[in-house]
Amino acid sequence: MRLVLGLIVTLFTAGAVFAQCSGADLRSSLSDAERQELDTRVAATPYATGNHWLATRGDMRIHLIGTVHLDDPRLDAPTERLRPLIEEAAALLLEMTPADEQALQQDLVSAPDKLLLTDTTLPEIMSEEAWAALSEAVTARGLPPFMAAKFQPWYLSMLLSVPPCATATLTEGAGLDKRLARIAEGAEVPMHALESYETIFAMFTEAPMSEQIAMLESALVAPDEVEDMFATLLASYVDETTAEGWEISRILARRSAPLEPGEIDAVFDAMADGLLTDRNRAWIPVILDAAGTAEGRPVVVAFGAAHLAGDTGVLQLLTDEGFELTRQPF
Repeated sequence: MRLVLGLIVTLFTAGAVFAQCSGADLRSSLSDAERQELDTRVAATPYATGNHWLATRGDMRIHLIGTVHLDDPRLDAPTERLRPLIEEAAALLLEMTPADEQALQQDLVSAPDKLLLTDTTLPEIMSEEAWAALSEAVTARGLPPFMAAKFQPWYLSMLLSVPPCATATLTEGAGLDKRLARIAEGAEVPMHALESYETIFAMFTEAPMSEQIAMLESALVAPDEVEDMFATLLASYVDETTAEGWEISRILARRSAPLEPGEIDAVFDAMADGLLTDRNRAWIPVILDAAGTAEGRPVVVAFGAAHLAGDTGVLQLLTDEGFELTRQPF
């Protein structure tokens, strides 16, 4: 779950720099049963690998780039390889444009209650044990428990998805999406958002409180484990094994979260439906509209890599629309 939440954490921050962290890639630590489950799930996933794909239909050309919202020096080379593609594009579509991010920040300043509980506090709705664990976790990230008590559970889940070693650098650096946006800005390439930033707010705030609490409790793990999970996510991303990165997060969450495996899977599946499937389907008309008005020029669409693969991933949805998909260099 930390890996899932990590993919969206920079919808609310500028991106985390993990140079100060020392997490380990956990893929080699999988048991035989875990490896078998991972391999089985990945083998059944359409478009399981690749961070850059080209979709073509008629004169429409859509480059689809899976990004990671975390800063890492290994992004330097892909950024430069993608630079000419961005500079020549008719438009760059992103989950959130720089203008939208600025609007979000202003919105949160003017209406901070969007992140706060209004009629209760977390100690009132969590078990004593869970609240004690949460107090320790937020303290390690520089947030006093008395302040955390008023935050909505989903927001604290995202805060806990970032290891303490990176919390102090949340406003530095840039993931691949931000790097591509800077290139587009410099080349005066139009940028458009795939959705309103209100989409994520609505998805979380409309979730039942019981689901939000379950999501929060699933994030109550040791800081070093969070570091390891992010290191694993980034390693899978660099290897362009997008489906593996998604599926291993489910397996690793079962190891460390203080919930039963079935509860983890239920929370994970609910998050997948809202974070990925529903949004993927909503993005397709936006993507097709941009490609249909590009007058034969390529359009680049960049979003979190977890949106690429799967039966309801963006790549499969475009295949269902009659596009031919070919993997491209990343």
